[in-house]
Order: sequence, then structure tokens, then C-alpha cells
Amino acid sequence: MTTALRPAASSGDPSSGGSTGDGRPSAVTARALARATATRQQRGARFKLWAGTLCTALVVLPVALAGLLPLPGADAQDLSRRRLPPLSEGHLFGTDQLGRDLLSRILHGGQVSLSVGILAVLVSGLIGIVAGSAAGFFGGWVDTAVSRLLEAQLALPLLMMLLLVVALFGPSVTVITCVIAVAQWPEVARLTRSLVLVEREKPYVAAARVLGLRGWSVLVRHVIPNVIRQASLVVLLLLAQAVLLESALSFLGAGPQRPFATWGRIISDGQDYLTTSWWLVTLPGLVIALLVVGVNLIGDGLRDRTRTVKAPRGTWVPRGMRAARSRKGV
Repeated sequence: MTTALRPAASSGDPSSGGSTGDGRPSAVTARALARATATRQQRGARFKLWAGTLCTALVVLPVALAGLLPLPGADAQDLSRRRLPPLSEGHLFGTDQLGRDLLSRILHGGQVSLSVGILAVLVSGLIGIVAGSAAGFFGGWVDTAVSRLLEAQLALPLLMMLLLVVALFGPSVTVITCVIAVAQWPEVARLTRSLVLVEREKPYVAAARVLGLRGWSVLVRHVIPNVIRQASLVVLLLLAQAVLLESALSFLGAGPQRPFATWGRIISDGQDYLTTSWWLVTLPGLVIALLVVGVNLIGDGLRDRTRTVKAPRGTWVPRGMRAARSRKGV
């Protein structure tokens, strides 16, 4: 016999034991829920989401609105105002070694870096979800081929492989986007494959087959919608990695060539003045770090929010108790 949990009907002190609607005492009190580990984890997830959204917005919004802000041109040089420190008149982030406004270069360079990162994760996510779903659902030679390809690519040094491909095909924006996408799809494919392996053994898949649906139809219409949410979290986290990879390539001289002012190239141009003009390297680095931290916090917060459990119909379960039961796999 299942006993439904009901909220404590407290009178006077809200932290007292209280009683259920039928007069029986309840051990679930407001104080117990507030001190529960699951409740603290929920508060932590909300904090991660808010902090991550704030950090990401502080970078993405100015970058997206760079063309509308009253800033000097990103390539406008003024040799008489070289290497001005931050908070100088008319230059919030100072100027670089050629007198160009550093804030303008960071914002316009961010448009290139973010465009490459977003396009790369979209392509890698699409490839990874399709390949991982096919490998996990059909198995056999499809699973073997995808798994061996994953293992072969993961065995290669990532940065060395990127440099080799860029050296062969040229450092254009299209090539770098495709290279980063190909480099990142194994992570999405591995997670998607493991999720599909679990889903394909569930009763609804067998019921769909009995109703006459073919394999691809079952996969596309039923299985993928049930795993796309978890896979999309990995794609979101890969955005930070894609931006870092693009910045690393640009720093090494293999990124998009001039006139594109990417974050990695800005840092590379200012490294010779690190001891005398620290802002040329520090401020672009802080912008990259703020974006990476923000994206990672959003991904962690969304991952924690997805860990919920569905209670039987007609049963009331406190919110904190639902999270606690989901942690235990109930």
C-alpha cells in the first residue's frame, strides 16, 4: 500500500512537525526541507544558472551590439596615442601598440570568435547526434564503424591535428569552423550512443516496432526526442571549448588571417608588451575566461535541473524530496 506524502500543516512555528490533512503527524517539515542536501543542490543549480547567464551576457551582448556602440573603428590607427592605459580619455580599455582602441578590437574580434565557435558546435552536435544515435540503435557494423572511428580520432593529439589540417587547407574561417566541428563530434557521439543504448531497450520502442514502424522511423520520431535534451547540454559545454580552440589557433598564427581581429590574435600581438602594457594581454584573456566560466556554469546548472523524478499520479511529494529521490534513483 502506497502512502502519499503531504505537506506539513504547521500552526504557530513553521518549523514544527505539524500534521497531514488526515490528522497524522508528518516528519517532513519546512526546516528539514530547507536543510536537506537536495534543497541545497537546487539552490546551487539556480545560482549557477543566474551567475552563468550574467557572465555570458556580459560578453555576448556587447559583442553582438559592437556595431551599434559609439566606439572607434577596430582598425583605426593613431600612433600618437599608442599603448594608453585603461580608463584613458575616449578609450575604456586603453589602446594597443598601434593606437587602436582595445575595447573595439575585443568586441569586433569576439564576433569572429563566437561565430566560429557557435557554427562549430552546431555542426559537431549534428554529426555527433546522428552518428551516436545510429551506432547505439542499430548496433552491428554501424556501431563497430562509429566506435573505431571515435577511438582513432580520440587517440590523435587534438591541437596537432588542428594545426595539420589548417596548414593543408589554409586558415580561413570556413576551414577552421569545419576543423573544430570534426574535432569535437566524438564527445557528443559517445554520450548520445550511451543514451540510445538505454532507450532502445525500453517498452515503448518494442511497442513501436509491433505497430509496424521501421527502424529509422522509431529512432527519429521516438528515441532521439528522448535523448536530445541531455545531448544538447554537452553541445552547450562544447561552445566554451570551441572558443578556446579558435583562440589557441589564432594565438599560434593558424587562425583567421587579417583583417579579422580574433581574441587569440589580439593576445598574440600584445604578448611582446606584457611587462610594460599588461592590459594588451590581460583584458582579452579576462573576456575569454568570463565567457568560458559563464557557459560552463549554465551547462552545470541545466544538468542539475534535469535530474528530476516523476511521482505517481495522485501522490504529493515535496520539491526537495523529489530532488532527493532523483539522486537515489527512486
